[in-house]
Amino acid sequence: MTHQPQQSPQFFLTAPSPCPYLEGQLERKVFTHLVGGRASELNDLLTQGGFRRSQNIAYRPACENCRACVSVRILAGEFTQDKSMRRVWNRNRDLIGNIHHAEPSTEQYSLFRHYLNARHNKGGMSEMTVLDYAMMVEDTHVPTQIIEYRRRGPDSFITQKGEGELIAVALTDIMGDGLSMVYSFFNPDHASRSLGTFMILDHIQRAAAAGLPHVYLGYWVEGSRKMQYKIRYQPQEHLGMKGWERRAP
Repeated sequence: MTHQPQQSPQFFLTAPSPCPYLEGQLERKVFTHLVGGRASELNDLLTQGGFRRSQNIAYRPACENCRACVSVRILAGEFTQDKSMRRVWNRNRDLIGNIHHAEPSTEQYSLFRHYLNARHNKGGMSEMTVLDYAMMVEDTHVPTQIIEYRRRGPDSFITQKGEGELIAVALTDIMGDGLSMVYSFFNPDHASRSLGTFMILDHIQRAAAAGLPHVYLGYWVEGSRKMQYKIRYQPQEHLGMKGWERRAP
């Protein structure tokens, strides 16, 4: 019986394209495919090395003249909410998040379209069809879950399930050392709830309860207003030339 060596992943480089975060910059990405029996192990290693997952692709910036994108992870076990975060948490105490397999639904897609039309109608995802959304959710070879947030009902204490309209959704990878928030969206009509903040706080609590040390938030881009929110969640670590290092508030 001969031993077949495990094939090493192949990496590819995209052509330059306009940066979606910094005006006047060009972005390039290095990427590989996450498929087969080693996909979960490889995803853990690559995420810890600054990659992000999109469907069955792991990628990270490889820009020639810019290093603004910095991988960020929250130290879940040490995290404490500040005053404004406590207000958001209390404002959403009537919500409960239910975990599901990574399977799309028409209800999810309807909320997804409403979110894109209100918040990102000119972004790269604005033309996504129901099939594109299904691929975003289903095309994964790593442990992935959908968390659906709904209002608590009279029986939620017993069933641990929410009731009523779908208010927010998070697509999340479960890693050996934490939770990686792949994508999240919410009903923009509930702006006063600060649902984006609430979902991050909920993931921090879930990670800490499971004994997982990190919540991976993707990239913080210095100079990009839309990415500034990520450095609010302290303590956190940034990936630099010397590896993961704690960032001072």
